[in-house]
Amino acid sequence: MRRSPRLLAILGIGLSGTLTWHAAPAAARPAPGTTPGIVVVDGMTQPVFPFADAIEERVYVQTTVDTDRDGRLDRVAIDISRPRETATDGFKVPVIFEHSPYRKDVWYDVPYPSVLVDELPQNDVDSRSGLRTGDVTAQRATGKANLPGSLDDYYVPRGYAVVLGQSVGTGDSDGCPTSGDRAETLGTRAVIDWLNGRAKGYDAAGAPVTADWTTGAVGMTGVSYNGTLPNQVAATGVPGLRTIVPVAAISSWYDYYRANGLVVAPGTYQGEDTDVLAGFTAGRARAEGRCADEIAELTARQDRVTGDYSAFWRDRDHLDAGRVRASVLVVHGLNDWNVKTEHFAGWWDELTRHHVPRRIWLHQGGHGGPGNTASVTLPDGRTWTWKQTEHRWFDHWLWQVPNGIMDEPTAVVQREDRAYTTYANWPDPGSRELPLRLAATDAAAVGTLTSVTAPRRAIEQSFVDEGRTIHPDTLVADPDTASPHRLAYLSPTLTRDVRVSGRPELRLRLAIDNKPDANLSAYLVDYGPTGSTAAPTVVTRGWMDPQNRRSPSRTDPLRQGRPYDLRWTLEPKDHVFPAGHRIGLVIFSSDQEYTLLPLGGTRLRVAPHRSELRLPVVGGRSALGF
Repeated sequence: MRRSPRLLAILGIGLSGTLTWHAAPAAARPAPGTTPGIVVVDGMTQPVFPFADAIEERVYVQTTVDTDRDGRLDRVAIDISRPRETATDGFKVPVIFEHSPYRKDVWYDVPYPSVLVDELPQNDVDSRSGLRTGDVTAQRATGKANLPGSLDDYYVPRGYAVVLGQSVGTGDSDGCPTSGDRAETLGTRAVIDWLNGRAKGYDAAGAPVTADWTTGAVGMTGVSYNGTLPNQVAATGVPGLRTIVPVAAISSWYDYYRANGLVVAPGTYQGEDTDVLAGFTAGRARAEGRCADEIAELTARQDRVTGDYSAFWRDRDHLDAGRVRASVLVVHGLNDWNVKTEHFAGWWDELTRHHVPRRIWLHQGGHGGPGNTASVTLPDGRTWTWKQTEHRWFDHWLWQVPNGIMDEPTAVVQREDRAYTTYANWPDPGSRELPLRLAATDAAAVGTLTSVTAPRRAIEQSFVDEGRTIHPDTLVADPDTASPHRLAYLSPTLTRDVRVSGRPELRLRLAIDNKPDANLSAYLVDYGPTGSTAAPTVVTRGWMDPQNRRSPSRTDPLRQGRPYDLRWTLEPKDHVFPAGHRIGLVIFSSDQEYTLLPLGGTRLRVAPHRSELRLPVVGGRSALGF
């Protein structure tokens, strides 16, 4: 990496053996009359710039988009906090930038479309059957509200500027929200362009403002939507963006609101779609006023009828890492059912394919980060918390501190006992895809999963959809008893721990007997031994529209009663099934937590002998234990 003269440093060893790196005196605080500089101890910048003296300012950055179509380019509002030395001593600093659509004025009671439908939508049927409001909208705000000050309190004293932006169409920014498309991306990118002298900025009075206090090196971070925007901007290859730390972040908006042609909600937000999210972030006055037409266009184009992948979703697909110049530290919860695990896994695959400098942290939590005090012990015996890791990452990529973070293991994964461990990569390089064949002895029996060739008994098993009234927890419970509303297949009791790392895949021979279409849901479940009263653990889930059996972009009608071969992956996972437990597969139709909910009565029929579950098992067949 090319070093600017202003970042050239002197390396030395202090009396305590601690490595210090500084551009001027290595004191706790630069003395009056000296050139200020950062101080580095143990590979981390130290808090030597008083936060109480920090300069704070508001700037409006002009973008290249006009999302409200008023004939004027939108401006986005940003708030800046930086060390006072950047104004008084010519000291230039890098920037940590978090952009967000949740800063202010969100619409808590934005109406949601109902997910209760008489029939599943076909090409000529509207799936919107009413509106509802309720606690789910308040949860959206509470779960994703910005926490002002957490970044600047920490990083400004350590020699960074912190920029908190408001997404186009939200808060104090101009325009209308567009839920993940190129306009939103360019509205965010404009801030990085301004920080590097390529865009215009203005104060509240309209006077031009320049960012002459920064080196132009920018790192982006954030959680959820605030972490998604870094992914979107990095995919454009914007110069000056040196690194991103996306936490619980979306990489494809189609995968957020759809799954294999099926309309599927983000966890806990049943019924939400791009228009609902846009209304929420816009605020009621803007959503029902000057942005009403733009949000109505989202409603029309997002297509809750077929659920197909289209140009609308292609514009919101940010998985191509071919232009990425920034390094990436991916952070995600293995039990995140809001931004599901395919978002980190698909992005990670692309980063790997394009040899982007990268590391990954996976934790056992849900939607959010691992917590600042989460810690991992490296193979060399050093222990770092998550906050120290984030800090060292920014120091390395923005201040060019030679702290060795890129020499450490690629993957950090929290195991089921909550201890963190390191791996050479993710998925584990030792994982091998193994077929577990579905088998049944009669039409009504609970089935089995076997790793050996099963007798090819031409037995078919059927179940009836009642997902509108039966919760998935009920369908997953009591696996040793047959149910008319789901099928269950169980492995033998495991003789050893079995770890899966990657994407499970289901291949299913299925027919729909009395309807033109059906939802299709599958859960991979960790069960205790036979007769156990312990609650099962849902390891991962997956959904599919059988009409999209050839492609997510194409709806092909089904013939009632005709069997079809379906194939799709469940959400990626890293999980250890303990010895003494059983691996379970539960297949049912409508999922009360995620899918549209038609009236019950749809009958689905499976041929187990023509079906299999493929698991990515670490160690391959010899590690399976049955």
